[in-house]
Amino acid sequence: MWPLPDVSALILALNPAVDAEWRVERVEWEEKNTILSERRWAGGKGVNVARWLHHLGGKPRLLLPLGGQPGAELARWLRAEKLPAKIIPLREPTRVDVIVTTAGSRQLRFNPPGPRLSRGEWNGILRAAEQNLASARLLVLSGSLPRGLPVTAYAKLIRLAHRFDVKTLLDCDGPAFAAAIKARPFLVKPNEHELGQWWRKPLRSEAELVCAARALSEQTRGWVLVSRGAKHGLLVNCVERFQCFALPPRVKPRNTVGAGDALLAAVAQQVERGAQPKEWLCWSTAVGTAATQYPPGQLPALSQITTNSGQV
Repeated sequence: MWPLPDVSALILALNPAVDAEWRVERVEWEEKNTILSERRWAGGKGVNVARWLHHLGGKPRLLLPLGGQPGAELARWLRAEKLPAKIIPLREPTRVDVIVTTAGSRQLRFNPPGPRLSRGEWNGILRAAEQNLASARLLVLSGSLPRGLPVTAYAKLIRLAHRFDVKTLLDCDGPAFAAAIKARPFLVKPNEHELGQWWRKPLRSEAELVCAARALSEQTRGWVLVSRGAKHGLLVNCVERFQCFALPPRVKPRNTVGAGDALLAAVAQQVERGAQPKEWLCWSTAVGTAATQYPPGQLPALSQITTNSGQV
């Protein structure tokens, strides 16, 4: 089944995970906490993007390293959802992320650092990426870098995508983000906190938010989409002299795990379809909002996604 034709996006999930949600009545510190129920599913940011893009009607391919029993479990979930995936075998086991959800919908999240990749495993990922970029329209890089990879790993992949004239969508933070934007990805999707980290000072107003987003666009020469939860999302491009806010549909969130990944998948879908940038922003904020209305890992019916957002 690999490779497949007519692919909208090659999605690299470099640090995937099995996600496990434990539901409890409440969290009692220094005491035993009874787990009322547990759910498990294929997770990690890149995998979440792929699941959402497939759900929205796209044709994603996943490229991901997996190891140990958690890796085998994650691969079974992908097969069950019929998500095409190229797996790079790892010596060390894939991580298991734990989400603790209380009866009041408050959440604690525990994410292990994950396996340490060897140089040979990283070279295998690079070879697989190069082999499959020729038939992809987009490259999505989402999530943290696993241990063992250089901080410039995403930058190297973006430059590789440039060789194939493939647009890259980037969602990460910290030093990997700072290194990657120098390679000029087509679009970056920081949230408000991550943008402030890059800007190196708090964003206390929308004017400061716009200033930081425009400065980031000046550096990448591309699109910057800032996700902000229930507040106006922002899309800017200094080269195109474009700036647009969109207010997501008003809802009471049940869960915020994976909302940013859903948003990025919706952007990828719209870019691949050739939609106008305003449509990228409105549709992606709507999809991200819809993700907050369901338990972690569950995908809503497409009919439940509404776009009653306001543009500025």
